[in-house]
Amino acid sequence: MLSMKGDIQRYRLTYILLASSSVVYLFSALLSQSLSDMDMQVLVDMGALFGPLTVLKGEWWRLLTAMFLHGGMTHLLMNMFSLYLVGRGAEMYFDTKSYLSIYFFSGIIGGLVSLYIHPVSVGVGASGAIFGVFGALAGFFLAHREKIASHTKAFMKDFSIIIAINLVIGFSIPSIDVSAHIGGLIVGFIGGFVLSKDPKWIWVYSSTMVLLILAIISYLPDHYAQILF
Repeated sequence: MLSMKGDIQRYRLTYILLASSSVVYLFSALLSQSLSDMDMQVLVDMGALFGPLTVLKGEWWRLLTAMFLHGGMTHLLMNMFSLYLVGRGAEMYFDTKSYLSIYFFSGIIGGLVSLYIHPVSVGVGASGAIFGVFGALAGFFLAHREKIASHTKAFMKDFSIIIAINLVIGFSIPSIDVSAHIGGLIVGFIGGFVLSKDPKWIWVYSSTMVLLILAIISYLPDHYAQILF
């Protein structure tokens, strides 16, 4: 069994992401003057997704910052536990570039889907990115299903745990958006399937995702103008 230090060294990307969200949470808790529930205005000021600011004011950087913000302790712990489960597995099967590309593209596109479905809601959390990592594992297992059939049961067990966790989150945290989960899952699945076949395809995957992001960003302002005005 790996020691804690050895575990961190082996799965350093996952632990870096865990630590980043935790540090940001502590800062938001300080500003909110509460460790359990974050003040909505504080979250918006720190970079939460909010359609009128993100889309209409062009503050697209919120697609990234919102991934590291969480609405409360329950939200943070459940997301971090989910990331711990799937992130370590992903680091075993994907290289650094593939892992990070899948994580951030899933989170960003999941955020864009959320902005489309819920134009005036405040959205925070790493759920879209985490579902993307999980989708990547699903893509990996599908691509190599004949070689790793013995691992399928363990994978399905983790799947059940993560689905249960996110059902609890969805019912307990108003700002959680299932549409972001679905968007992230699809993006991650595509990345996992393609990059598990050949990591060199990362440039094709990344270019496709960037074009998709730009296309959605160019479309959303007109969409908002139609539904909000």
